Amino acid sequence: MTQTSRRIAETFSALKEQKRTALIPYITAGDPHPDMTVPLMHSLVDAGADMLELGVPFSDPMADGPVIQKAVERALSHQVSLRQVLEMVVQFRQKDAHTPVILMGYLNPIEAMGVETFAHQAQQSGVDAVLTVDMPPEETEFYLPALKQASTDLIFLVSPTTPESRLTAVNEQGSGFVYYVSLKGVTGSGRLDVDDVATHVASLRQRTAMPVAIGFGIRDAQAAHAMAQLGDAVIIGSALVREIETLVEQNQVNFETVQARVTSQLRCFRDAIDLADAGKELE
Repeated sequence: MTQTSRRIAETFSALKEQKRTALIPYITAGDPHPDMTVPLMHSLVDAGADMLELGVPFSDPMADGPVIQKAVERALSHQVSLRQVLEMVVQFRQKDAHTPVILMGYLNPIEAMGVETFAHQAQQSGVDAVLTVDMPPEETEFYLPALKQASTDLIFLVSPTTPESRLTAVNEQGSGFVYYVSLKGVTGSGRLDVDDVATHVASLRQRTAMPVAIGFGIRDAQAAHAMAQLGDAVIIGSALVREIETLVEQNQVNFETVQARVTSQLRCFRDAIDLADAGKELE
């Protein structure tokens, strides 16, 4: 087993011993500019991220709401490709050999590169896991063997409407953690029903031994605080990407400003999660 395949498991194990919930921020690779992605990844780790979810730009991001769709459009305007995203991970690994990196994206760019080529290059780049939104666990026979050979985790989304048969397949095919979608809809949409999430996550825990990460719709510190009491990890995406969008609209796209705005937002989520871990309420 390579170091790549151990990072996620070791991170969750260490956090469990510390009784802490993982914070996993999402950014789109290449947004607002390719040159900013790797420095921003390092800044997110410095601001309290335990793992990083890096979005691979794709022209039809069906699971994403308008905020991340616009981020993808900005990245694609710079012609950011899957190969470039892998190179960004290589650059990130030059200074950070420990923080897990999860690629989030869609199957088309991977098929275009070739599944075995992608799996090999992802491993060589230092990618720890892949979340392929439009790859159901029942259809991984051409995909999963290559990832297993490359010691790379395959993460699946589980929603409030996921049937029992698919949960079984997720357990059989998936590894790393289960990504629980906390609401019906695309990223950044809707309002969380904490009681409903609690019920579904409790049920999910009876069906899987993998850690449960909760994402979609976690817009503010209050939501992060609540989700930290239910999951092993909290994933923050649209709330951070929205900060970048605002700066783009204000024509303030320089790294120092982007870094300050995004990391300040992430620290608010980190503080809220830490309070939940300590059994304290938000002030």
